[in-house]
Amino acid sequence: MSNTVGDGIGAQRGNWKFSGEASANFDAHVSKSVPLYTEGHQLICDLSDFFIKPDSTIYEVGCSTGSLTLKLAQHNINKPDAQFIGVDIESDMIEVANKKALDHDDLNIEFLCEDMINVDMKKADMIICYYTIQFVRPSVRQDLINKLYQNLNWGGSLLLFEKVRGSDARFQDVLTALYTDYKLRTGYTPDDIITKSRSLKGVLEPFSSLANIEMLNRAGFSDINTIMKYLCFEGFLAIK
Repeated sequence: MSNTVGDGIGAQRGNWKFSGEASANFDAHVSKSVPLYTEGHQLICDLSDFFIKPDSTIYEVGCSTGSLTLKLAQHNINKPDAQFIGVDIESDMIEVANKKALDHDDLNIEFLCEDMINVDMKKADMIICYYTIQFVRPSVRQDLINKLYQNLNWGGSLLLFEKVRGSDARFQDVLTALYTDYKLRTGYTPDDIITKSRSLKGVLEPFSSLANIEMLNRAGFSDINTIMKYLCFEGFLAIK
């Protein structure tokens, strides 16, 4: 059995990491692995027109290499006082993000290497969690969503994109099979797919659609709508 998951990234059983090779090759890997990944970026940029004001603060939680934060700032270049803050716990990811930002000194962007639960947040008009919360331990996941809700301005938005579980075992079997077909079509080998699946044991812990909505409800959100859905990948818009 191979120890690689494709795109030049190695992985070990139950020990997937976003540092090292994963950070260097992340953009290529994730855009192939997650359906509608780049389309989701564009959707969030378009949605930002409804929420970002000239003096807004915007956070991306788990910004990885900073691609979405940069796109969002560029989309809102006509609001130069808006501040875009990308936060990621992996120093290798933030290093890549800061290198990208060197070519965009006209944008009001900051990248922080921090655990979001410890960040002293400013009040925000938009917070994005783009396939991030699924990697946060369930024991602290609700606390993090609570914090994000509390630091949103009234009328502000939380964009939560997640891999989701099926509503029952039959649907989960269908979703898993169809997602495997998808990855084979994008060029991954059966060994790549199995190695990635094994490496994510205990690391990736998706909730069902309903469980994600209930988590948002417990934090205080009542206005929630699905804005993107493809198989086991779903984007929610929650407004405070």
